Amino acid sequence: MSTHEKTLAGVDSVETEAGPLSIAGHTAELDTVTTGVHGLRTVMVNLYAVAEENGRWVLIDTGLPGTREKILHWVGRIHGGSRPAAILLTHGHFDHIGAVADLAREWSVPVYVHTLELPFVTGQREYPPPDPSVGGGVMSLLSPFFPRKPIDLRDNVTALPADGSVPGLPSWRWIHTPGHTDGHVSFFRDGDRTLIAGDAVTTTKQESFLAILRQAAEMHGPPAYFTSNWAAAKASVRSLAVLQPRFIAAGHGKPIQGEAAMLGLAELAAHFDELAVPKHHR
Repeated sequence: MSTHEKTLAGVDSVETEAGPLSIAGHTAELDTVTTGVHGLRTVMVNLYAVAEENGRWVLIDTGLPGTREKILHWVGRIHGGSRPAAILLTHGHFDHIGAVADLAREWSVPVYVHTLELPFVTGQREYPPPDPSVGGGVMSLLSPFFPRKPIDLRDNVTALPADGSVPGLPSWRWIHTPGHTDGHVSFFRDGDRTLIAGDAVTTTKQESFLAILRQAAEMHGPPAYFTSNWAAAKASVRSLAVLQPRFIAAGHGKPIQGEAAMLGLAELAAHFDELAVPKHHR
């Protein structure tokens, strides 16, 4: 059994070439992931408020529809009355853009996405239909009922800078991580190797309702039912593993830190076809 498979079995420690690796001690709190990074779960999906040392901050993703008040209360507790410099979207799926229109109006701030994601947030295209046959679990079966029509943010949204810089966060860079969607991006801070992965990887089995309730820290691929290009998803995970992140904050699941983050992502990258790609998919 591989290191990754033992981790998924829910044990407290696993044997690696470097010796036993504790899993239980490598889960970070969602609210305070690491320096300058705070997270909030809205039912089944996470969003992040990320600040620089000067206090300037941005919001990454905006949760499920109907979460505007919850998000405003949360960021008010963390950042007082200040508004973010921008809203950044890892991608445009419904569970990551639920409150974006309301918050962009509330704060009068720009929204940034990858250029390939623009059609889905400017009313031009809807996402491909999900595949309910993959991944197993209730969430996969329910996926045909998830919203996938485009929203229209054309008065607020613009493409991320082509040079990889992140508006409002000079110590971070964005990385194109397609596969889950064509324009999916992740965000990385080289100083302490913190990765905000969006849905490029997850740290819970997102296809399973029971796994979402348990929130056990496990390394998984992107949510299978909405992933449109598995070859690209594999390449993206491998590109992230090269970074050897010490903090991984995903769109779904608890943050993972330290050796568990690096080794778990390396294992997923090395055995992606076996561990993440459904045997039968569209």
